[in-house]
Amino acid sequence: MNAANEMNSDEILRVKLEMVRREHRDMDAAIHALEESGRSDQLTLRRLKKQKLGLKDRIAQLEDRLTPDIIA
Repeated sequence: MNAANEMNSDEILRVKLEMVRREHRDMDAAIHALEESGRSDQLTLRRLKKQKLGLKDRIAQLEDRLTPDIIA
């Protein structure tokens, strides 16, 4: 493979981070739409919110991996 065409690990992490952030925003919009419609059941909302929290945790993990450790 050509080295110029390969992405380094930080670039890959940034792409993954953006994808997870987009999924988190989409999940938030879906939850909001279900709440506004008044036709959603609480179990479905609870499951979606739990998935959204999992995405938030994944975002934090990716951000931590991208942030260099600085010893103060």
